[in-house]
Amino acid sequence: MYNKMFSPRVLKSVASLTCRAFSQQGKAPDMAEGNAYLLVTNVRNRLRQIVGASTNWNDHQQAMAERISLSKHLANSQEELPAKTMKESEIEVHLPLGTQPSLREKYLNFHNSVRFGRILEDLDSIAVLICYSHTWNKELERSPLSIVTALVDKIDMRRNIIYPDCDIKFTGHVTWVGKTSIEAKMHMTQFHDGAYTPVLDATFVMVARDPENKRAAFVNPLKLENPEEEKIFQQGEINKKRRVELSTASLLKVAPTAEERTLVHSLFLNTLDAKTVSFRSRILPPNSVWMEDAKLKGLEICHPQERNIFNRIFGGFLMRKAYELGWANACAFAGCRPILVAVDDIVFRKPVEIGSLLLLSSQVCYTEGHHVQVRVHTEVLDPLTRQHNTTNVFHFTFQVENPIPAVVPQSYGESMLYLDGKRHFDEAMKSQ
Repeated sequence: MYNKMFSPRVLKSVASLTCRAFSQQGKAPDMAEGNAYLLVTNVRNRLRQIVGASTNWNDHQQAMAERISLSKHLANSQEELPAKTMKESEIEVHLPLGTQPSLREKYLNFHNSVRFGRILEDLDSIAVLICYSHTWNKELERSPLSIVTALVDKIDMRRNIIYPDCDIKFTGHVTWVGKTSIEAKMHMTQFHDGAYTPVLDATFVMVARDPENKRAAFVNPLKLENPEEEKIFQQGEINKKRRVELSTASLLKVAPTAEERTLVHSLFLNTLDAKTVSFRSRILPPNSVWMEDAKLKGLEICHPQERNIFNRIFGGFLMRKAYELGWANACAFAGCRPILVAVDDIVFRKPVEIGSLLLLSSQVCYTEGHHVQVRVHTEVLDPLTRQHNTTNVFHFTFQVENPIPAVVPQSYGESMLYLDGKRHFDEAMKSQ
C-alpha cells in the first residue's frame, strides 16, 4: 500500500541501531551505515518496553503484579477510544542478513537457504508490534493491553527461494479492526539483483485482552482516510465472513457435502478386495500409502527461554516447531525436499504454559499432483492427570518435484481428515 512505512514512535528507541556499510550484492542501500531502522533483533525488546515485561524469568511474577494495576486504564467501551489511521500503525522492520553476516547462523538451514520457521517467529512478533502501534496511548508509559495471536489467516508465498545472504525487509500495518480484535497484514521482500523482490504476504488476526490476559479488552477503532483504505478494510470484512463460514461448515460440526460423501465412498470402494467381495477386506491401491503410515510425531518441553512477553510460550516458537515437523513429514513422505506454498488457518485455541509437555502430531492428509497437504495438531499433556488439551492446529501446503503416492484413509475419522485437508488445499490454491 505504502512505499515507506515508518513509525517514529517505534523507531525512536532504536535510533542507535545501524547496519554495516552497503558494498556488495544482497546488501540493501537503506540498510547501510547511517540509516537507523528497527531491526528484527530488537522487536521483542521493544514489545517488552511497551508492556513493562521483565527480561529476567525470576522477576516475571513481580512484573505481572505491576501489570495488573494497569487495568484501571482499560476503556469501558470502544467509543471512549480515539480512532487511529492505518498510517499510525505502519512499521518497517529490517533483517540485515546481507549487511550483518553474524545473523545468518540463526537463519541458515542445511540447504543453504533461510529457515522458514524463523521467519514465522519474526512475523508473529511484528504482527503484535503493529497492533500495539495502533492501540498506543502516548499519555501512558505502558500499555494496559495484552495483545496475543488469535490465528494466522493466511501466508501466501510469492517466491520459493529465500537467500541467506541478502537483506530482508518486513512492512505492515493494521487493515481491519473489530471491537476487541485486529487484523494486521505484512509483506516480506528481499533485496536481490539490485531491487526488493516480494517473498510473501501474511495476514494475522490478533485479540486484545486485559493485563492478566483473562478477558477481552476494547481496541481503538480504525479511521479510513481514502477509497484505497476503504477497499482494504472491506477485504478485512470479507476475510472475517469467510472465517465464520468455514468455522460453521467445519466437519467437526456438520456432515460432509454430497460431493464429499461421494468422494469418500469412491476412496473406500478403491480399497476393497474384489476377490473376497467383503467390506472387511481392504487392500492398498497401487502407488498409494495408508494415511496411518504418513504421520510423524514430536515432543517439546516448554522452557522459560521460549516465553513471550506475557510469560507463556511464544506463539512464533509453536509455529516454528509445527512447521519444521510438518516439513519433515512431507519430506519423508515424498522422498525429496518440499517447498512451502502456503500456510492456512492456524488457530491458537489455548495458551501454552511454561513447563508444559507439548505433543506435536503431523499428518499428511491430502495429496494432489505434486502437492502435499500437511496438518499438525499440538496438544498439552498434563503428566499428573494425563489429560490432553488441544492448543493449536496448523495447515501447511507443500510442493515437491518427485511424483508422490496418494494418501488413502481407512477409517471414517481419517476420511474426515482427508476431506479437511482437501478443503484447505483448495483454499490455498485459490491465491496461487
